[in-house]
Amino acid sequence: MEKLFQIGEMAKLFRFSVSSIRHYEDLGLVQPEYVDPDTGYRYYSTRQFEVLHTIRYLRALDMPLSEIRAYVQNRDLGKTRDLLQIQREAVLAKQRELEKIQRKIDRRLWQLEDAESGPLGEIQEKLLPPCRMLLRRQELHIGGYEDMEEPLAALVRAQGEPLAFMGTVGLMVKRERLEQGMAGQYDGIFLLPDPEDQVSGEVLELPKQRGLVLRFRGHHGESPAQYARLLDYIRAHHFKISGFAREITLIDYGVTNDPGQFVTEITIPVHSVEKM
Repeated sequence: MEKLFQIGEMAKLFRFSVSSIRHYEDLGLVQPEYVDPDTGYRYYSTRQFEVLHTIRYLRALDMPLSEIRAYVQNRDLGKTRDLLQIQREAVLAKQRELEKIQRKIDRRLWQLEDAESGPLGEIQEKLLPPCRMLLRRQELHIGGYEDMEEPLAALVRAQGEPLAFMGTVGLMVKRERLEQGMAGQYDGIFLLPDPEDQVSGEVLELPKQRGLVLRFRGHHGESPAQYARLLDYIRAHHFKISGFAREITLIDYGVTNDPGQFVTEITIPVHSVEKM
């Protein structure tokens, strides 16, 4: 007499849960060899082993159950080759997506390390690297972090993927406002998307340029005094402002609940002028 296996034994043999095997039955992937009419107990034979081996293997390849069902019910050499090729392409696509996520994580880790280790309170003259900016122009008065939430939501609403994260959101101050010394008022909010991010809206490609950079402990509410320092420095060193200022929180509530650890960076593009 052919040996029969209860559903619990089959689950142990194939490392499935009992509920998974029942689900496969509901989908028509596998059927018990015999069901006891009195107890309702399911019994399986070695004839079901091959199907369960196939399911387990294809699930390990991350293949959806719907595709496994279609394959099991209508197998041939050509369909097997096509199925594996399709799944290979799906795996490669997932691999590319994971590599993209890894690059994002690496950038954020580098950014955090740079924000923690960089000098605070020191005005530095730097060659600013080129960057891409997604900008929403609107006049803003930012007293605290919560004042940025509504304009930020408006900026990201049209985007197809999540972009706003630590160290990627900032405020813009027009050159004319800077020259008038009107610190604490802003002319737009922006995001710095990663190179592979697809964005829509007003996108600026900022070239490599000379600039002044000042990092300080605090948030946007503490920035007016820092703009005053930068503007004094610009006058003292005979610089001329050549574009809009960027103010970005490198460490904020997205990273820590401790305001004492916040770090904000102000960047003002400048060029030299002849001394009188």
